[in-house]
Amino acid sequence: MAPGLRKLVLTAHVSSSVGWLGAIGAFLALAIPGLIARDDQTVQAAYLGMRWIALFVLVPLSLASLLTGLVQSLGTEWGLFRHYWVLAKLLINVLANVVLLLFVQRLSSSVYVGSDAPVLHAGVALVLLLMATMLSVYKPRGVTPHGWRKRQERRRAALQRAVQQAPSRPQIS
Repeated sequence: MAPGLRKLVLTAHVSSSVGWLGAIGAFLALAIPGLIARDDQTVQAAYLGMRWIALFVLVPLSLASLLTGLVQSLGTEWGLFRHYWVLAKLLINVLANVVLLLFVQRLSSSVYVGSDAPVLHAGVALVLLLMATMLSVYKPRGVTPHGWRKRQERRRAALQRAVQQAPSRPQIS
């Protein structure tokens, strides 16, 4: 991937991921009053706000984060299957997206109104996204078997290029 395109995709990935994290904070800020409020108007307003945030902010940002993360990993040296931390981030993102999409479908259900489910879902999502953020920052060591094979292939290719480009030495008889 060209450097300019790589930076654009990285910017889109970081922006959508940070936006997703912030939207979860906003959702949680509405879920708590929706849980503890005693009057119906406050509860209804909180759930209406949560539904709008979920549909028009959380879902688009979560899907954008997944898509840009895939593009970023496939278009850079990190790869999708070369490092365990990239795989862990992918699994966290896919899991969080699946749970989010299932949760959004049930959000307007009367079963969820007044329950602690929205607070619980938002809290778990917050922890998962913070874990993914830590993986991105710390990039813990650990190469998958596929990554190890790719690394060995690159080293062999580099060695062959170096041998081919080295000036030949005159032989002394």
